[in-house]
Amino acid sequence: MSNQAILGDQSLSQTASKVGVKRLILAYQRVRQLLMDQRNPSGYWVGELSASALSTATTVSTFSFYLSDPQSDRAQFPKITSQLKQGIAWITTQQNKDGGWGDTGMNYSNISTTMLVVAALTAATPHVEETFSSQIENAQRYIQSQGGIIGLRKRYGQDKTFAVPILANCAMAGIVPWKEVAALPFEAACVPQRFYNLMQLPVVSYAIPALVAIGQAKFILDPPWDPVRRLIRQASLGRSLRVLEKMQPASGGYLEAVPLTSFVSMGLIKSGRANHPVVKNGIRFLLDSFRQELPGQGSWPIDTKLATWNTTLAINALANTNACALEPESDQRNQADQNNQFEQRSSVDGECLEDGLQDGLQDGLLNWLLDCQNTDVHPFTGAAPGGWGWSDLSGAVPDADDTPGALIALKNILTNTEFDDSVRRRVLVAAESGIQWLVKLQNRDNGWPTFCRGWGKLPFDRSGNDITAHVLRSFLAWQDHFKTEKIDRSINAGFKYLERHQQKNGSWLPLWFGNQDLPDDINPCYGTAKVLMAYRDANSFDTPAAQFGLRWLRENQNSDGGWGGGKSLTWPDARLGSSSVEETALCTEVMLNDDDPMSQAAAQRGVEWLIQAVNLDCADKSWPIGFYFAKLWYFEQLYPLIFATSALGRAVELSRDRSKAQNKSAD
Repeated sequence: MSNQAILGDQSLSQTASKVGVKRLILAYQRVRQLLMDQRNPSGYWVGELSASALSTATTVSTFSFYLSDPQSDRAQFPKITSQLKQGIAWITTQQNKDGGWGDTGMNYSNISTTMLVVAALTAATPHVEETFSSQIENAQRYIQSQGGIIGLRKRYGQDKTFAVPILANCAMAGIVPWKEVAALPFEAACVPQRFYNLMQLPVVSYAIPALVAIGQAKFILDPPWDPVRRLIRQASLGRSLRVLEKMQPASGGYLEAVPLTSFVSMGLIKSGRANHPVVKNGIRFLLDSFRQELPGQGSWPIDTKLATWNTTLAINALANTNACALEPESDQRNQADQNNQFEQRSSVDGECLEDGLQDGLQDGLLNWLLDCQNTDVHPFTGAAPGGWGWSDLSGAVPDADDTPGALIALKNILTNTEFDDSVRRRVLVAAESGIQWLVKLQNRDNGWPTFCRGWGKLPFDRSGNDITAHVLRSFLAWQDHFKTEKIDRSINAGFKYLERHQQKNGSWLPLWFGNQDLPDDINPCYGTAKVLMAYRDANSFDTPAAQFGLRWLRENQNSDGGWGGGKSLTWPDARLGSSSVEETALCTEVMLNDDDPMSQAAAQRGVEWLIQAVNLDCADKSWPIGFYFAKLWYFEQLYPLIFATSALGRAVELSRDRSKAQNKSAD
């Protein structure tokens, strides 16, 4: 069934009337305004990532090792000492009742973060005026309850990307013997990048810097007994270190990630290279990444910022409707709604979608987004030109989730705004380059990986359902401009990949998002909603796979009317139950586009839940659904606003279609 048929269907548009058109429009305008208010002066969205106990711990360890090394730059000591003490003050307030630490203040304790905090507190003791014996003792009890070192290794399985650096950090702090730290083949970095995927490395593609720095630290501080291996690795020290230096971005932060940069820096510091340029740049990045203002004062985030990702998500959410083109009906329900508490305190500026995007363009939004596109072979992954990363900063790497987001945003800008032919040509050139980049990235299994083609051994390098669906949506968005047999084959193969990877219960599992209240931290609500958006854009809701997925979403709607969430999520008002804004908005948006009466009933309840969240000033409350590298949790303040704007905007657009249909019928 086509999108046009879906949007024009009378039964579908009843969703909006049942919840009250006026209430819907007011809620949409309110959450949309909250989102618009988050733009920076240049017209794009930066957002704010959660404070991270894990990032703070790795930074505190790095600073402690640096302060203890005679080769360090003493001119930096006052600033480093100040931040270290503030980091310690913040992190000691984050310990959970069970003695452990979670990645954010909303997460359950986990063995990885807890071990890193213990290492940080131990390493920092010589540089502060206090001891942390009771907190360390409680943390050690928690670590033992989780299986200790064996439990840590079990958490990551064959993937050594994070397990080895954690144990190495602990060994550097003196709380774990070096024999527990596996040797990493840092000499592999001397091989040309194009061969990395053939070497079956024990770390993921984006962790080569950790492979080098932690591998070298292990080699120097705990050399192997094998003389041949020792000779080979000794000969590789200089060359692999030059690779590490070449991969470091101008910001100093590898991937703009605090943990990865910390691991690299501490590995070189403890192995006698505290005065190396990589360390100096890494320390500079860590100092610059410090949170000096509330919230999270005294901490470090998991990454610098997700500006490109947040901006493209926001543009695409705003493109769902032009709210001020719809006049609400003046029925009894709407008249009563005019007196509700939300309307009395709501401030609506009447701004249309087109006006919002035009304002952004005037502020340089389009040029900024185009300038974020990678135009050279990337030194980190060797990626060809054409892709986008998650940020406009130098440490971001082009990937197959941010590139589709940018492509869809460019198409929405092209459709909803006016500019001269030269700008239009630039957009088309950028879009074609991005699409070709994605076509070449497709794996042999017909899905899309995040960064590099052909890395399929470890979890975060394999093809992913959410990534694949996003790529397909970007291809479909630009089909009217770039339609070739090769792209058509990629689309068909991509949908076959999604069909093969649908779970037996009808859901799809995502790669980069999770739910801490579900087994194995999976998030089928996010994954299923994201995949179904690709089926929606392909006008393929009538396929068996899509119908199976829609049924799963309907059957897994919470009793409160929302989706997702769990026992770790609490709201100030019991009417919101335990659902999350992020997951409810995503699932509601999908349900709105299915004309099945059961889906419409589910959509109605989802819209009601979102309106309630807006009325209770809860629509901007984040919950940690994000996975960063190696299963590290985060939340982003813009996610609930973006997703709620998108879902309510879709509902408003359906209301407008209903109004038009009724007016036409009356005529």
